[in-house]
Amino acid sequence: MYDFDRVPSRLGTGSLKWDDCAPGELPLWVADMDFPAAPEIRAAIEKRAAHGVFGYNIIPDSWYDAYVSWWRDRHGMTLDREGLIFCTGVVPAISSCVRKLTTPAEKVLIETPVYNIFFNSILNNGRVPLECPLKIGPDGEYFRDLAALEKSMSDPQVTLMILCNPHNPVGRIWTKEELSHVGELASKHGVTVISDEIHCDLTDPGFSYVPFASVSDTCRRVSVTCIAPTKAFNIAGIQTAAVYVPEPHLRHKVWRAINTDEVAEPNSFAVAAAEAAFTKCAPWLDELRECIFENKKLTLDFLQTHIPEIKAIKSHATYLLWLDCSKLTDDTDELCDCLRSTASLRLSPGAQFGADGHKFIRFNLATSRDTLKIALDRLKSGIDQYKKSK
Repeated sequence: MYDFDRVPSRLGTGSLKWDDCAPGELPLWVADMDFPAAPEIRAAIEKRAAHGVFGYNIIPDSWYDAYVSWWRDRHGMTLDREGLIFCTGVVPAISSCVRKLTTPAEKVLIETPVYNIFFNSILNNGRVPLECPLKIGPDGEYFRDLAALEKSMSDPQVTLMILCNPHNPVGRIWTKEELSHVGELASKHGVTVISDEIHCDLTDPGFSYVPFASVSDTCRRVSVTCIAPTKAFNIAGIQTAAVYVPEPHLRHKVWRAINTDEVAEPNSFAVAAAEAAFTKCAPWLDELRECIFENKKLTLDFLQTHIPEIKAIKSHATYLLWLDCSKLTDDTDELCDCLRSTASLRLSPGAQFGADGHKFIRFNLATSRDTLKIALDRLKSGIDQYKKSK
């Protein structure tokens, strides 16, 4: 039904991804898709815009209904309506919660390599990031070391953990058992868990994620879950998200945090876009997931055939690939600089994600097939140039 092979030019639209590049540069770095939003979302925004009056907005019952029905039908989880809080974005929610739920100089636990903005939300608020590095198993997939996790959580300076579920950048879908371990350890050591689940709808066909708060009463009690349609439906610029907090006492703290920081009010398009996404766009999302999966297969085949020095980490979620470049270098900042200068290809160097990220590159697959093929050819050319320089 939908054509993901045709993408409009985004140059001149104020796009962070495209307009922050040099002329001719191909950007596959920031987690932003090149696909237009689903027609149903665009129609809802156009309908709202046609009214012409853009004053202050409330959160209508239909917004709550859209979230509740999506998580029930898509993810098998019943959200309590009173547990949902509107927020302008997942990152603002995380930053607000860091300020409210911790005190200055306390430690916030993160499992690295992880979404780099977690570091910003911690450091910019005068807290200290405590990295608990993930490990790569013999199957080529990341896993958590439970003994190391408990040691980190038992630190009395740790009162908060930010969980990435599914995990960005490594694409890991955590199992119910794995999440249960996190919840039990958090409860044992008095740690609240912020679960960033913004990538939850971007799983490979046939795979689904497990909401952290759905795992057990324990996980439910200690959790603050950040959810949004923005990543899956490519509407980040609309600034619409939600925080789900089942436990009433914790919920009040989070509600106060988000309101104190003035990120609890929707713009004139935030509600309409979210409602359209969750009530009308399941078919679009399913076709998108197939498209991304085909792009992933194309990329994996290309790497194996043409750049065997680079190995993609096994993953089943997000439209991002985490590429192991350790056979080429342990400094992917230098490698990415070479790719930009010699092949006009912009990717994300991994050091910013922590842990062993300096050996990795993050590669965005969410573009047209033709653009991806050009990017892969440029990747090979840039890698060839890099090897010649060594």
